[in-house]
Amino acid sequence: MKKSFVKNILVTGGAGFIGSHLIDRLLADGQQVICLDNLNDYYDPQIKVLNQSSHLDYPNYEFIKGDIRDAETVNSLFDDYEIEIVVHLAAMAGVRPSIENPKLYTDVNINGTQILLEAMTGSFVKKFIFASSSSVYGNNNKTPFSEDDNVDFQISQYGATKKMGEVMCYTYHHLSGIPISCMRFFTVYGPRQRPEMAIHKFTRLLKKGQAIPFFGDGSTSRDYTYIDDIIDGIMGALSSEDQFAIYNLGNSEPVKLDELVHVIGKRLSIEPKLDHQKLPTGDVQQTFADVSRAKSRLDYMPKISIEDGIYRFVNWYETVMESNGELFS
Repeated sequence: MKKSFVKNILVTGGAGFIGSHLIDRLLADGQQVICLDNLNDYYDPQIKVLNQSSHLDYPNYEFIKGDIRDAETVNSLFDDYEIEIVVHLAAMAGVRPSIENPKLYTDVNINGTQILLEAMTGSFVKKFIFASSSSVYGNNNKTPFSEDDNVDFQISQYGATKKMGEVMCYTYHHLSGIPISCMRFFTVYGPRQRPEMAIHKFTRLLKKGQAIPFFGDGSTSRDYTYIDDIIDGIMGALSSEDQFAIYNLGNSEPVKLDELVHVIGKRLSIEPKLDHQKLPTGDVQQTFADVSRAKSRLDYMPKISIEDGIYRFVNWYETVMESNGELFS
């Protein structure tokens, strides 16, 4: 996106991990940004306040505290602002919590998304970006995972809600003609990531001298993707001419659990203590993104290795602990 084409961009979930980084990029690019976030208590809401603290200094930024399930709030956004682009990141995240509370995940991720899609119909919106997930692939045996693979066999409520989100996006694209891109994120990590996510949690526990939960035999693997690479992919989608498209955004280099633990321990100069546990229900054996479509259409090219990414994350963690350690204790 070029600065000469300033647009009103709505980012739902914009005070969260991915959303706040996207807004960093959009504000630096001179865009007009409206952030909608309910600052829920999935983790300490003050973390989200901290995430967006620098955004409040920009005259082209506006924060709206609200819930995507509140049709009145959502409709008023499209009435009050000539929103041209929507990046829909707001969601209940995480596989394991979705199994414990499926009703909430259905309400937010499906009903909330439907309210947003309905509200944009007949508005000024010219582009809609939906945050999907590698979880839609379930226990896919074919690697790497391609956007053309069958994703009908979900093994968690979270994956099911994201698959349903993609289905609704296609339906609304078909009915309204609004271009929509669905981005399947693969295990995003980096500064500001949620405290319960593996890399953040492992770093925190190792710093405290505590054992880290080690599921299975360490052979499960994830396609860990650094936040800057994910933002590059989203920005590519914003400027694409797709009518409807699904994209994998990953690093395309899976990392096994035992290797991840080793890299974090090496960066911290701490020998990890392991608390061996069974692999939880709903967890997949592996994720591995085929990113050839994103490379060819979006000029997507992930650059950050797991070693470099962990180094950057720990630098951020140590800095933020000095000034706001009470939020991550």
